[in-house]
Amino acid sequence: MSMHRLHVSCLAIAVCAVLGSTALAHVELTGGWGQRFHEDLPERGAGPEIGDYLGLPINDAARLRADSWDAGKWTMLERQCEPHPADYAPRGPASMRISSTVDPVSQDVIAWHTTMMWMLPQRTIYMDGRSRPSPYAQHSWQGFSTGEWEGDMLKVTTTHLKEGWLRRNGVPRSEKATLIEYFIRHGEYLTLVTIVKDPVYLTEPFVRTSNWVADPGFQLSPFSCIPTVEIERPRDEVPHNLPGENRYLNEFASKHGLPVSAARGGAMTMYPDYLTQMGKVDGR
Repeated sequence: MSMHRLHVSCLAIAVCAVLGSTALAHVELTGGWGQRFHEDLPERGAGPEIGDYLGLPINDAARLRADSWDAGKWTMLERQCEPHPADYAPRGPASMRISSTVDPVSQDVIAWHTTMMWMLPQRTIYMDGRSRPSPYAQHSWQGFSTGEWEGDMLKVTTTHLKEGWLRRNGVPRSEKATLIEYFIRHGEYLTLVTIVKDPVYLTEPFVRTSNWVADPGFQLSPFSCIPTVEIERPRDEVPHNLPGENRYLNEFASKHGLPVSAARGGAMTMYPDYLTQMGKVDGR
């Protein structure tokens, strides 16, 4: 083979190698990300109203838990420093930093790490194909997460979550739930699609999206939480509402001119055609 042909062959191999690595490359997610609250702002800011279950595919057990909830729960010493669980953390104050652990030889990302602004919860998403723990293994606020690429979307599946909440007005999410997420980057924008499947409290999967913009100057601040007595109460008192005694449940529907049945939620309230059914449901 002549030197010219050898040079051309080597060049072709090099080009193919570059193109091949580019085709197999995945989206870079590391860096600082500034949260955007334009979606669902009232719910994620001041918080949802009592009795607002609209658009949630909940069952009767979830309604009963939510109807019994009292915001005073968060003043209890043992509750004050509870972090947001992995499925709710993106909905709260959640500007975040994403980093990665890279294999020094293959240069593959073997784990992604996220840290959220509120209470600094740290989460690891394993990319090395490890198996999921036993269902009886310890549950935590961040759960156990594994990731895989579907095209240019990072799909993350999380189990082993402690019991949490779907909406910050008492709507529960059980410890048996599975969280599926899709991290989708479009240039400087990052969208997270979350899907919660809960055999205890949901009749259908619950889907939400949250958004961030790349923020190279973002810096997480230190965070500490020290429980303190905020309200004097007997040691055995737990803030709650007994069934049928929560007098605030209908305020949301009344304030917004909605049928009470709509505010009670359920899978049917998630879909656009429910607007044409509301009158029939309330017997109008």
